[in-house]
Amino acid sequence: MDETLNGFLTRIIYVILLLVVIHAAVDRLGIKTTSMVAIIGVAGLALGLALQGSLANFAAGVMLIIFRPFKNGDFINADGVMGIVEEISIFTTNLRNPDNLAVIVPNSQITGGSITNFAAKDTRRVDMTFGIPYDDNIKAAKEAIWAVLKADERGLKDSEPTVGVMELADSSVNIVVRPWVNRDDYWGVKMDMNKKVKEALGKHRLQHSIPSTRRAHSPERKQERLIALVSLDFKFPPILARGDFCAWSNP
Repeated sequence: MDETLNGFLTRIIYVILLLVVIHAAVDRLGIKTTSMVAIIGVAGLALGLALQGSLANFAAGVMLIIFRPFKNGDFINADGVMGIVEEISIFTTNLRNPDNLAVIVPNSQITGGSITNFAAKDTRRVDMTFGIPYDDNIKAAKEAIWAVLKADERGLKDSEPTVGVMELADSSVNIVVRPWVNRDDYWGVKMDMNKKVKEALGKHRLQHSIPSTRRAHSPERKQERLIALVSLDFKFPPILARGDFCAWSNP
């Protein structure tokens, strides 16, 4: 029997047997259980209303066992909570996050949101983006990246990787690199590729561009424009005479 199902059913059977033992003990003491049915029913209704959240978690736990979106040992992202599944209990699911911390998530929270199971498939695609300056040779950069991809034997041969210009950004030409690898090789390939592509671009005298933002409309920039106008003995428009420097600037 599957470990996940085994743990869940064990707890269900434990609760059922506990109720049976209590019933037998009460009956053995000579207490008429039939006369207590109405009282138990009313108490059960009140308890059910008070424990709506717990009952929802129980129902969600049953749904997780039936539909099996994940099992023990899978790494998942359950509506923003990431970790390795260690146990699916009656009311909660126990995860261990990458920091080795125990995270206990109510079952209803998991079934009520999106679930990403990173262990569901045997292969994964590694998505990376490398930026080069506009004056660099795009063809040479792509050839350097292709050489790194072909030299790594962990890339899947039956799935062609993607290397192409994805975006013309403000300060760089962004080249997207997307090889396919086995699931267990994902992080190793991603970190090695970042290092090797950087080295390959440097070897071919290509630069790995660092994003930057030009402060064209900053107060310092506007002050510089104003000083330049004064030095040229430029005649100010009336709006500048009032000190509203943001409404007009010399191109």
